[in-house]
Amino acid sequence: MGVGLSVLIAMKATCLFFVFAYFRILGFSLLSVPFLYASLVSFLISIASHPSINLPMLLGKNSDGSFPIWSLIMFSPYLIFVRVFSLLRRLSSGEAPYSEICEGLYVGGWPSSLDKLPPGNPAIIDCTCELPRNLKSAGNGYFCVPTWDTRSPQAAEIESAVKWACRKRALEAPIFIHCAYGHGRSVAVMCALLVALGVAEDWKNAEKLIREKRPYIRMNALHRRALDEWSKHRLSSPKRTE
Repeated sequence: MGVGLSVLIAMKATCLFFVFAYFRILGFSLLSVPFLYASLVSFLISIASHPSINLPMLLGKNSDGSFPIWSLIMFSPYLIFVRVFSLLRRLSSGEAPYSEICEGLYVGGWPSSLDKLPPGNPAIIDCTCELPRNLKSAGNGYFCVPTWDTRSPQAAEIESAVKWACRKRALEAPIFIHCAYGHGRSVAVMCALLVALGVAEDWKNAEKLIREKRPYIRMNALHRRALDEWSKHRLSSPKRTE
């Protein structure tokens, strides 16, 4: 993305604040309060999601993919917005919810329902900090790498996810890596996994392989920088596939 999440959410916060001010001028004081609150929440999100701060734990997403009650209440304007926006964008794009990159390895968007999951009861790597896990999808395990939209998991987080996925592949479990749309965060982790499994020589070749199966992926400079760092310092050894 040319414009990061922090800028987009700051613009949304500004618009909400203008709506609040407009209603106040018209004398609708009570009606204006929700817009003020939504504006303040959006400003907080824009600060926490800035690359220099990068604090996805602000939303409080648990390791099992659920959100605590305090987060659902405090950040409800943002959490509701991103869920609705994600569903509407998926409907309008017509893109497949997931793509099989090679046998048993899938990358895609947020599985809002069970029919959006790949077949075979996959082990799931969730790269979102803003979207909940569908708790009905028990699968072969769940691993959360909470990351802001348009941002990248850190190299150490990519390594942890890759090692977890490699253990699951050793048990012949399919792997599904997802973010909101299957374009950035999840693709970065999948690139690393393809290298670790020996499917691709490096993350750049892995990106090309993924793009052949999912043409609309959009990794940005942050994703590529994290993959460069992971490539230099990774601990997981490549395993050549026969």
